[in-house]
Amino acid sequence: MKIDKVDFFTEENSIDVVVSRNSEAKDERLKEVMAVITRKLHEAVREIEPTQDEWFKAIMFLTDTGHMCDEWRQEFILLSDVLGVSMLVDAVNNRKPSGASESTVMGPFYVEGAPELEMGANICLDQKGEDMLIRGRILDGEGNPISDALIDVWQANDEGFYDVQQKGIQPEYNLRGLFRTGPDGEYWFRAVKPKFYPIPDDGPVGKLLGQLGRHPNRPAHLHYIIKAEGFQSLTTHIFDPDDPYIGSDAVFGVKESLLAKFDKITDASRAAELEFDGWFWQVEHDFVLAKA
Repeated sequence: MKIDKVDFFTEENSIDVVVSRNSEAKDERLKEVMAVITRKLHEAVREIEPTQDEWFKAIMFLTDTGHMCDEWRQEFILLSDVLGVSMLVDAVNNRKPSGASESTVMGPFYVEGAPELEMGANICLDQKGEDMLIRGRILDGEGNPISDALIDVWQANDEGFYDVQQKGIQPEYNLRGLFRTGPDGEYWFRAVKPKFYPIPDDGPVGKLLGQLGRHPNRPAHLHYIIKAEGFQSLTTHIFDPDDPYIGSDAVFGVKESLLAKFDKITDASRAAELEFDGWFWQVEHDFVLAKA
């Protein structure tokens, strides 16, 4: 029996053989993506030369990661985060012109439906923690104020927990709120100083971090989503530069431009104006939006 020439699978030609099998793919983008993934995976196997036992352990790690996922938790996203892939995808999809504020990952604790509040409102509903004033401006690339910009803010409390993690302990929508800028582009609100916190580390991803000698902590930060007509939406954080984990964020979300200065203010009269009991933290940070 005559057999037409076939490229049978070998260690040397594995990439070409597998990629060629996908030549009739109906989706060109899928074919392109799978060609790159196949090439990188085969190159990794050739470089690492895993044993059969090591390869099975890798398969079981992915299996355990899938078993950890449910409607409340996505362990694969966590894996993407700790490998820096989430931040890289964010960077690729949010390239900004020079001078525009940088983005970072949203994180898993965003909640829709937070109330829109009057400028200056205190988003800390249970009055726990060290008082803080946050203020700044929303600007365009030329430094002009942007009016009617919608600012969606949320943060963890002074113990490192979001309200959705402590239902029945923290009030609903604690440390969350929406604010809208006026003609001056200024924003300000009151809150409490956030604290660093660990990402979920009780699953396979947490065990991997431990084996790699890495901690699971994220440095203290505040979340922002800023939207304005005619401008690109910005999802970002501001970080406390003095946090002990500022240089080793478990998910690589820190960017130098997002470091904000946290000043301790001991002016009693100013504290009284803000309805604070004593000294407080003051943070000032402007955001520059890129045009749509």
